[in-house]
Amino acid sequence: MKSIREILPAPVMMIDVVDIGANPIGEEPPYRHLLEAAAARVVGFEPNPQALAELEKQKGLHETYLPHAIGDGNEHTLHLCKWSGMTSILRPNADLLKRFHGFAQWGEVVGTMQVQTRRLDDVEAIANVDLLKIDVQGYELEIFRHATKRLADTLVVHAETNFLPMYENQPLFSEVEQFLRAQGFWFHRFAPLVSRVLSPMRINKDPYAGLSQVFWADSVFVRDFTRFDSLPAEKLLKLALILHDIYGSFDVALQALLSYDRATGQNETDGLGEKYLRWLGAKDSRDPA
Repeated sequence: MKSIREILPAPVMMIDVVDIGANPIGEEPPYRHLLEAAAARVVGFEPNPQALAELEKQKGLHETYLPHAIGDGNEHTLHLCKWSGMTSILRPNADLLKRFHGFAQWGEVVGTMQVQTRRLDDVEAIANVDLLKIDVQGYELEIFRHATKRLADTLVVHAETNFLPMYENQPLFSEVEQFLRAQGFWFHRFAPLVSRVLSPMRINKDPYAGLSQVFWADSVFVRDFTRFDSLPAEKLLKLALILHDIYGSFDVALQALLSYDRATGQNETDGLGEKYLRWLGAKDSRDPA
């Protein structure tokens, strides 16, 4: 997919990404290609020493990683799991995990460490947030509750959310969605939605296979598009870039560009929104109403 940067006003913008729980094990972050194109800069947080060391070894020019545990500002116990991707401030829910292939072993707590958390609102290393990516194994909502100042400037939130309590006393998707909606975000899409097979059934001897039970998802939340006109012009361009290049959300990206045209006094027939439609090859797709 072509980058919308081809048609955006110069100079090329840098998307400010904050990545909480930046553990490099598993899938690449959704913003990876923007980072590789020098179109994004990242401030990441990872309290797991092994994961942080790997991030430091791999990082590029526009990446900064800090060992802080982000949370409510208090000291907590970090539960170190056999698979580091399940390490969390919350304790794994053994009763649930044993009902799925592999999770009881991956979520086995092999050690603990005390961590002093910091509120995201208090971290001075962050100057701006356009995209907030967060994957902290069930602790997302507590971080959001202590990051309302940062959320007020954020355009898109990409958060792992659960539909079943993988961890004890874990807030689920509905609770996260309600909180973010109160902060001015609307749920946009799952990217992706993940299911797993309940034991003892097994599909092709694959412990990672999914079937009917949805377990978790990466959930994308975007600023309320009925209020895009209230955003600064530069933020609207950044929003369009995130929506097009990362998520392929062309229709919502167009809404951001049309708001940009209104903010900058562009005519509808020759503004950036119309240019985007032509560039997409969708000139005739505008609703005549």
